[in-house]
Amino acid sequence: MHVQCPWLLDRPAISLSYCHCFHYTISEEMASADRNLLILNFLTLASLSLFCADKAFCIRIPDRDSTTPRELSDQSLKTAVFALGSFWRSEAVFGCLNGVVRTTSGYAGGSKINPEYRSLGDHAESVMVEYDPKEINFRQLLEVFWSSHDPRQVFGQGPDVGPQYRSIIFTNGTEEARLAAMSKEREQTKSRSSILTTQIQQLESFYPAEPEHQKFELKRHPMLLQLIGNLPEDELEVSNLAAKLNGYAAELCPQRIQKQIDAKINGIIRRGWPVLREV
Repeated sequence: MHVQCPWLLDRPAISLSYCHCFHYTISEEMASADRNLLILNFLTLASLSLFCADKAFCIRIPDRDSTTPRELSDQSLKTAVFALGSFWRSEAVFGCLNGVVRTTSGYAGGSKINPEYRSLGDHAESVMVEYDPKEINFRQLLEVFWSSHDPRQVFGQGPDVGPQYRSIIFTNGTEEARLAAMSKEREQTKSRSSILTTQIQQLESFYPAEPEHQKFELKRHPMLLQLIGNLPEDELEVSNLAAKLNGYAAELCPQRIQKQIDAKINGIIRRGWPVLREV
């Protein structure tokens, strides 16, 4: 079954340089849940395309700009790794923070070589956070870690149950280990009725997860992917903008940043700005 954009065909005054027509091919063999998700995504995009009757309310989708904004050199960045439940949500938690440059979902804390999603052995689902220490520090990342999950739940978070969802702070060196231990002691004093299950481990290895698990929340919103120019997978994984929008899509940004991104996107819809470059 082919779902197309018939409302554009009877509007000759509308140029496809202003209004992008989205096509989905839905096979008869496709699982019902997958088919319903595609149709839901299509309807979301279709609703936006209806604004195209007036160019002032249309999103223009130009060719992707292959240039990327200047990034900090890797030498100036620091890296932190945390496990706090499903890495789909964990990556989104940190992506919106000022000073966080890149986020990566992956596996850490176990002994299995080259773990995979369906065969991760004794690893935990984790997130690697690359950050600018001039804007945010390890102590602040620890505060976000504690406030973003339940460290007293044993081997799981919410409905996700299993050792792969355990709570871990991975450290690089004695200073980070000291800060992690101090923060755990402070967190424990908030309630003596239950014991924190969070482990503190020296980071040995971090294995990035498969591409389909990177920026998972963002990928559930095709409109947002369109707004940043449909970046190829390798660029999407390392994009600072994609990291922020991943948190925005999951509604996990700090309220101020969430509203800031809302305003940017609403501006694009009103003015037909070519593509979202920054938030």
